[in-house]
Amino acid sequence: MLAGAALTGAAPADAAPAGRRIAPGVTYRQFDVDAAAGTAHAHLLTVDLDDPHVRVDLLHPGAVAARATVSRLADSAGATAGVNGDFFNITETQHPGVEATGAPVGPAVADGQVLKAAVPKGQRFGPALPPGTNTQEVFGVGTDRRARLDRLALAGSVDTPQGKLPLQGLNQYALPQNSVGAFTAKWGSASRERAVCGTDTQRSAPCSTDTYEVKVRDGRVVSESGDPGSGSIPADTTVLVGREEGARQLRALGVGDPVTVTHTLVAATSGVPYTFAIGGFPVLRDGTPLSGLDDATSAVRTVVGFRSGGRQLLILALDGAAAYRTGMTVAEEADTMRTLGASDAFNLDGGGSTEMVARDADATAVTVRNHPSGGAERPVPNGIGVFSAG
Repeated sequence: MLAGAALTGAAPADAAPAGRRIAPGVTYRQFDVDAAAGTAHAHLLTVDLDDPHVRVDLLHPGAVAARATVSRLADSAGATAGVNGDFFNITETQHPGVEATGAPVGPAVADGQVLKAAVPKGQRFGPALPPGTNTQEVFGVGTDRRARLDRLALAGSVDTPQGKLPLQGLNQYALPQNSVGAFTAKWGSASRERAVCGTDTQRSAPCSTDTYEVKVRDGRVVSESGDPGSGSIPADTTVLVGREEGARQLRALGVGDPVTVTHTLVAATSGVPYTFAIGGFPVLRDGTPLSGLDDATSAVRTVVGFRSGGRQLLILALDGAAAYRTGMTVAEEADTMRTLGASDAFNLDGGGSTEMVARDADATAVTVRNHPSGGAERPVPNGIGVFSAG
């Protein structure tokens, strides 16, 4: 039995419960979980990555700093099913007049392409991270079609006539103090002002007044500004934003100077390139819950895990209907995934963001399978999409 949570009619520990097949390699099931705060109702997708008809990828609205409902994201991408994804910059009440970008916290990779890097740990939204984890944590699937947990760190540079500068941000709503970050066409049109607000340890700290922005087009500086700007970025342009020491370094540049910007995400453990990766935080590794998981705060939650060496995914979203809204703790979430047979599991955004959608074989659009706790779908920046070609 689980410590604090038990599945009603739970399957053996080495097997996820059987579900109704909604597409080749994809099954769906609902069941109850007896959690400490009350009964939780779970919606579970089981995805067989050994099935050649099946793949998973990032659902996103086409820009890092943009949001859409999970149903819209899934339907526009042609997904069979999907859930919400990473925590995100949902509000800026602590910085009056600054636009909330809607951009996610962690790294993101879609269709093998890097979209963004992680914000500093003190700038994240969401519940407290388990000890020893940070904002670079990802759940991903490699080119070998195997799921894994990892960390993706930004590696990049800005080559200038004055020398090479380290690049410490990529399409992220918060830059480290004293750094230079890059924004590309993948960012979208949202203001870049939020990137210089807060500190590495305090999200609510004031916005920096020592900032500078440089636009680089086709390898040369084309404009400069003392303040971060907004608006869409052309495909041939990179916008560099600096704060504090990073601003001082950018002020040394002049219009016409040659500048080369390079960036990639480097995996901490995997030697296999990622086709897809999304941010959040781990709760289960090699069959053991992480130490220090929150066992006091119950909430509606979304979690993804895998078994069989990453060959089978278990994607779980709790129901937010009034009868089940108490949800479960992060510790109970980890125990639930372990009981379902997952060796590893990864927590995603929860509360009003938690949502699962799925499309039946004869349907042309997905249906929302759980009840969002806010009473309606919440626009989110990304999610996990399940695609089946059969």
